[in-house]
Amino acid sequence: MTHGSKVRTIGVDGISRVEGEGSLRVHVRDGEVTNVALEIFEPPRYFEAMLVGRHFSEAPDITARICGICPVAYQMSACAAMEDACGVVVDDKVRALRRLLYCGEWIQSHALHVYLLHAPDFLGYADAVELAQHDRGAVERGLSLKRTGNLLMETVGGRAVHPVNVKVGGFYSSPDPSTIAALAEPLQRARDAALETVAWVSGFDFPEVVADYRLVALHEANNFAIEAGRPTFTDGRDLSVAEFSQLVVEEHVAHSTALHARLGGRDHYLTGPLARYAINGGQLPALALDAAHAAGLAEVCTNPFQSIVVRAVELVAACDEALSLVERYEPPAPAATDVRPRAGIGTGATEAPRGLLLHRYEIDDDGMILSARIVAPTSQNQLAIEDDLRKVAQGGLDLDDHSLQLRCEQAVRNHDPCISCAAHFLDVTLEEA
Repeated sequence: MTHGSKVRTIGVDGISRVEGEGSLRVHVRDGEVTNVALEIFEPPRYFEAMLVGRHFSEAPDITARICGICPVAYQMSACAAMEDACGVVVDDKVRALRRLLYCGEWIQSHALHVYLLHAPDFLGYADAVELAQHDRGAVERGLSLKRTGNLLMETVGGRAVHPVNVKVGGFYSSPDPSTIAALAEPLQRARDAALETVAWVSGFDFPEVVADYRLVALHEANNFAIEAGRPTFTDGRDLSVAEFSQLVVEEHVAHSTALHARLGGRDHYLTGPLARYAINGGQLPALALDAAHAAGLAEVCTNPFQSIVVRAVELVAACDEALSLVERYEPPAPAATDVRPRAGIGTGATEAPRGLLLHRYEIDDDGMILSARIVAPTSQNQLAIEDDLRKVAQGGLDLDDHSLQLRCEQAVRNHDPCISCAAHFLDVTLEEA
């Protein structure tokens, strides 16, 4: 260390997550951020190895256990990949019911993130409990939204956590029309609450940060892409899911047991709400698009701290889309397309609430899984999050320790990287040479 230099270290020794444990380090020397590391130290969970040797029909149930917040994302991506391998395209009624189930997951996951995890940071509260002491109505609104999302998942999927009604080809049974029709009233209330949510979060004070992301999201010509689509870039490129899976290269890094994904092994990129809004914003339901404009969002949002507004807009979209699907519901008959195994490779991608989720499987003629690859949103977003942290820390060095701590927490939570049960996870230590 050079004589007279000043060293500042932001240290995180335990990040509370739904799916893992990690730490974080930001090192500063002489007023310059010299190193940033999001250190994931959870032992590998071996889901991909666990899938090898299992029957292809088991993939949706096994992969659902990867996440208790986004099990539908894993189920839908697994189903899409297996159907691709077997050369099967499900009918429109099955797809509509899958989309309704996925809307339920978006509603409950986004509500959880916006109200219980992210909003307290902007309002100066330690957690949602403290927020409730000052604004009980806001927290009750968020919990009501989450209950509605859970209700959709229970009604279509059989239960809210790790649904049991999903299978390759569709569903084990189709919900009765009267059961689906009963969802209309709670969804109407949820849509109103989602609109209130957009107005609420758009009034937060946002740090002035402009990021330069390489954004990737699924895109469809006639749909706001959720459960299907082609990976599309903000530069206009679009690829098949299979081509995208070849482009995405994952690597181990010394400071993390989680893989880091790069495009072509070189470029980092971002998936999730900011990417979906930039690429598919024009396809949002009119109500959601109007809410986005009223909230002051431009066609592309480049401030990561405003991702909470984009998530709130997606809450409106998911509620509105779900209500439309409920009103048009016709039970698939049969509930699932017959999928017979054949040797081959299949890929599938869907939009989990926090970003694009990619699955790739190879199966044999009997439907036994020979290899499995799952690229989670967090793996794809980690490098972009680290880049955000570098910018945020550099721009916030004039802040006191507490304020810098909050700013860095917000920078991580902007992207909801599977931090689903953390309320306060960052400690700051200041070292002076």
